[in-house]
Amino acid sequence: MQIHVVQAGQSLYGIGQAYGIAWEEIAKANELMEPSKIVVGQALVIPVTGSYHWVQPGQSLYIISRLYGTTVAELARINGIAQNAILLVGQRLSIPQRTKRAIEVLLYVEPREQNLTEITAEVKERVDDLTYLAMFSYEAQRDGSLKSPPIGEIPQIATDAGVLNAMVISNLENFAFSSELAHVLFTDMTVQNRLFEKIVRTAKRVGYKDIHFDFEFLRPADRELYNSFLRNAKARFKPAGLTISTALAPKTSANVTGIYGAIDYKAHGEICDFVTLMTYEWGYSYSAPQAVSPINQVRRVVEFAVSQIPREKIFLGQNLYGYDWKYPYPPETGVAARALSPQQAVNLAIRQNANIQYDPVAQAPFFLYWDNDGVRHDVWFEDARSIQAKFNLLKEFNLRGMMYWKLGLAFPQNWLLLNDNFTIIKR
Repeated sequence: MQIHVVQAGQSLYGIGQAYGIAWEEIAKANELMEPSKIVVGQALVIPVTGSYHWVQPGQSLYIISRLYGTTVAELARINGIAQNAILLVGQRLSIPQRTKRAIEVLLYVEPREQNLTEITAEVKERVDDLTYLAMFSYEAQRDGSLKSPPIGEIPQIATDAGVLNAMVISNLENFAFSSELAHVLFTDMTVQNRLFEKIVRTAKRVGYKDIHFDFEFLRPADRELYNSFLRNAKARFKPAGLTISTALAPKTSANVTGIYGAIDYKAHGEICDFVTLMTYEWGYSYSAPQAVSPINQVRRVVEFAVSQIPREKIFLGQNLYGYDWKYPYPPETGVAARALSPQQAVNLAIRQNANIQYDPVAQAPFFLYWDNDGVRHDVWFEDARSIQAKFNLLKEFNLRGMMYWKLGLAFPQNWLLLNDNFTIIKR
């Protein structure tokens, strides 16, 4: 696969000619609604075997080999040229295919009564790319019972495809994470034991293999209580043949307090079979416009995580969405930014004829536009370049795999590049 960034004056037909591929194949791979319409700065995945490099002024085979982690001899061999060949500016060189790493992939799914049919159809399309499908969420109640999501045939579809079902347990109450509810679960042993028993029975009936706790906005003082809760859960679930995992808020230090203070990376790494890092939401509904998962911030979280947790237990989290902020920006206005999928963001840029820019520090795309009322909008989202940056980070730190929030947000480029970079493990 090759990532190509559209330049001024380019057409899909011309781009296809440059790579020796029909423009229709590029349009299909990127799920372009109107192939005749592309914008400057738009990233396209070119579905070719391997990748290409166009020689820039002053570049030699040696310089290019260092860019791609290969050798001069290998570059010369696959391009049929001498190792000391003089390169021409603009000359196209084939780049050797990367060696694929085997990783695990976990995808959250959040079915609701009103979208169950559509979500079920999307699960069928996506299961070949997954190791785990995480059902969000079973809401723990104050009496130890569970409020179940509408799951339909989704778990069976996953099982039939060789995907492990994960049962997500949350402290959601009235559509918000509740620290008070979590405290009850941590401290009332009768309630806690009832909850664990209910979880085991449900997991056995539905076919869940992993119990995944997504407890958020906890009281910092409940840190050790949460650790004890997880140890008790592991002792109860392991004899039942169930693994245990947790979702971790992004931290860069063990001393972080506030809403992340109760999350003890080291303890979770010791107790759990694996963890997922929620490495997103720097840009969020009520923030100033910015990247949702800037690579520089994500890197800081990963660096801390690997100092506390074995690498083979860590999933790198990735958002499948961006935001459209409307001026004047939150939190001054109290008006939330509008969430949109990467595909929706690109289509919006095309409709607005807005050039897409790329922040080299955050390694994330963005664009500006003005609506019919003359109001400025800032849109930050994900594209092929930003997701490849995350894949490179995963490889650099040798992590267990990728986690995605969530199914139902179109990002075809992600799945093309995921399979180009990795072999997906089935268990």
